[in-house]
Amino acid sequence: MIETERLLLRPPVLADFEASAAMFADADVTAHIGGTPLDRETAWTRFLRDAGHWSLHPFGLFTVIEKASGAYVGKVGYAHFQRDLGLSNAAIEMSWTLASGFHGRGYASEAGRAAQAWFDATHGLRTACLIAPANLPSLRLADRLGYREVDRFVPNGRDPERKIVVLARDPGGT
Repeated sequence: MIETERLLLRPPVLADFEASAAMFADADVTAHIGGTPLDRETAWTRFLRDAGHWSLHPFGLFTVIEKASGAYVGKVGYAHFQRDLGLSNAAIEMSWTLASGFHGRGYASEAGRAAQAWFDATHGLRTACLIAPANLPSLRLADRLGYREVDRFVPNGRDPERKIVVLARDPGGT
């Protein structure tokens, strides 16, 4: 578990699923993550992927909890999603998703910096992010976390007009 001033970061547990499913059912959250809210079955599959990742790798996506209220904030961390990361020369991806009620509070930066410090200290690997060009808040966060654009490409099966921004960061980069 990682603790910051306002947040707790820990691997996901079954009790997190309802809040996670509600987060991914929110059109504001999914606007730049596939473009449509997730149904319960798809949210469950994503949740299982995130929870199971920890059993196969010594890292994963942390559940983020607000310390003051105990509320589920979202998830942030690292994963090996087995997908094309463009010209990043990285295999591990940093990812974050916060429930819309927690946007604009600086929680993504706080959780991202804490997860990043942990990952740099324990793994020290180059990482990448894939972000939709219209997702300006995530692009700003990636910049604050030390990521720099290295590529734009169209992932497999996507509309050729919808290129994704690929950003990369070396350990300790800011």
